[in-house]
Formats: sequence, C-alpha cells, structure tokens
Amino acid sequence: MSTARNFDSLSVEEYLAGELESDIKYEYVNGRVYAMAGGKNLHHRIASRALVALAVKLGDSECEAYNSDAKVRVQIQAKTYFYYPDAMVVCESNPDDDTYQDRPVVIVEVISESTRRIDEGEKADHYLSIPSLQAYVLLEQSVAAARVLQRNDNGQFEESVFTQPDSVITIDALDLQLPLREIYAGIAFATEPGSA
Repeated sequence: MSTARNFDSLSVEEYLAGELESDIKYEYVNGRVYAMAGGKNLHHRIASRALVALAVKLGDSECEAYNSDAKVRVQIQAKTYFYYPDAMVVCESNPDDDTYQDRPVVIVEVISESTRRIDEGEKADHYLSIPSLQAYVLLEQSVAAARVLQRNDNGQFEESVFTQPDSVITIDALDLQLPLREIYAGIAFATEPGSA
C-alpha cells in the first residue's frame, strides 16, 4: 500500500496509544508516522489468498498466520519502526494484550509499482534485521510472480525468484510449501498496457 506522510514526531508510547483510538492505520518510522492509504481490490485478493494458504498449511502447528491488521515492531540500534505487513507468520507470539509482534518468522508484502521502492528498500532492510525472520516474501501485484529472501544455514539471506505458474515457494524453516497457483488462483492479469 502507498502511504501519505505526516510530519508530526511522536514517541513510541504516543504512537501506540494513538493507534488504539484511530480508525486509520499508521506506520511508524523512528518518530514519524505515515497514514496507510487503501489498496486496490487486486492487492487485497492476493494478500488474502497468501494469508489463507499460510494458515491452511500451518494447520495446528504452534505457528500462526496474521493478517494486515497486525503490525510488526523492528528495533535497530536506538531506532524503532512499526509496519503493517500484508501477512506474517509468528511462532513465538507477543502477549495477547500487545498490539504488535516482535518475532515474525515469515513476512509477506504484495508489491506494486507504487510500493516497490519502500517494500524492496527500507522495509526489506528493516525486516531482514529481525533475528527471528526466516523469509521475506514479495508477491507481485501485476503478474503471478514472487521474490523470496530466505535465511540460509549461515544466517545470510539468499534470493529466489518464482515466475512460472507451477512454481512452489518453499519456506525451509517451516517445512512449508506455497504454490503460486494457490496464491494467484482466479486472478486474471492484463497482458499488455491498456488491455483489460
């Protein structure tokens, strides 16, 4: 989703208290808040299918899939960030009274041309700094494709790209497979600019 910038600087406590009262979701970037703009139906369809696929495949494991109403906190040195991923998997949850998660294992973002810069740049850098994170999945909005950054045995992130209809994303840490066909089921894409 794209964001509209708000230049008011807030403490973490002010931000979290305000979020409880607000009808609008805001992301928090080291004191700055950004109102989340609404996404297109296509974005929501892809994100919902990814969430359902994750939840079904997790079954009755100790891990749970969270939707885009759950935010993740990222702390880098003395800076704090809160983002609303399109979906995430958490195996070690914060207390139920918290309004965010600290230890996601998988984060999913649906990207479009308007969100690509932040999802592949700032958010990727921040998400990949989370010690618990094993995979960052970027799902394309305009075509059935995914880019996955996955932590290897040495603790480094390796990139895999999935572009074929029969491609299957494997999240090694969870022994979980996500076929692109399930995520993009029933979605027709325009093949050329201007086509419907």
